Amino acid sequence: MKTQKIALVTGGSRGLGRNMAISLAKKGIDVMITYNSNRTEAEKVVSEIQSLGQKANAFQLNTSDSDSFEQFIQKITQYLKENTGSPHFDFLINNAGTALYATIEETSEAQLDEMFTIHFKGVFLLTQKVIPFLNSGGRIINISSGLARFSFVGSSVYASMKGAVEVLTRYLAKELGAKGITANIVAPGAIETDFGGGKVRDDKTINAHIANITALGRVGLPDDIGGVVAFLCTEEARWVNGQRIEVSGGMIL
Repeated sequence: MKTQKIALVTGGSRGLGRNMAISLAKKGIDVMITYNSNRTEAEKVVSEIQSLGQKANAFQLNTSDSDSFEQFIQKITQYLKENTGSPHFDFLINNAGTALYATIEETSEAQLDEMFTIHFKGVFLLTQKVIPFLNSGGRIINISSGLARFSFVGSSVYASMKGAVEVLTRYLAKELGAKGITANIVAPGAIETDFGGGKVRDDKTINAHIANITALGRVGLPDDIGGVVAFLCTEEARWVNGQRIEVSGGMIL
């Protein structure tokens, strides 16, 4: 009998996280999502996943508050035990995050600390707490950015934290291999979402510039990303490990 696979997507109530969650459901995977403050949008995603025939639930999580992680893990494992008989699941997608646009000279210590807490410390500690509950054959997918490869003025801190997560991912792959768990990076290029105030989507000058430096001639859409994450959670991707997969349409080649 085929065992039902279950994924946890942080920041799954909107943008790329929403698309990832729905793409996973289309692969026949049950999904747990987290949201920071917008429960209404999270419930819409849950309903959409359920309409696809998969189980789904939404849990509040502030990924900058590592003190709350223990309680969060207790909540999701209790939910899993009640619904599946086991606290274990299969896939962790670390997607939640915020943007910062500031030059190195402009960046305050508080901004630096906030980005570190959300984009590296939060990813590290949440993953650490999840590992004991991941099934053998499980997958960890961390979301980075094309900005870890190419450089745009004003993205130094955000990109540096993503670079740190890319290194962490290789170490996860190395250390968790004995458990049969893989770890990979998906690094989107510029995508039309409300991330960072929707600059890429709404500023026509920025949008046109990105399209101009992208081999495929347009800015990315959420639908360009979610399917790649979902693929990495399939049996076909079992031998992909410790890799950085940039999904940018060929930005700045």
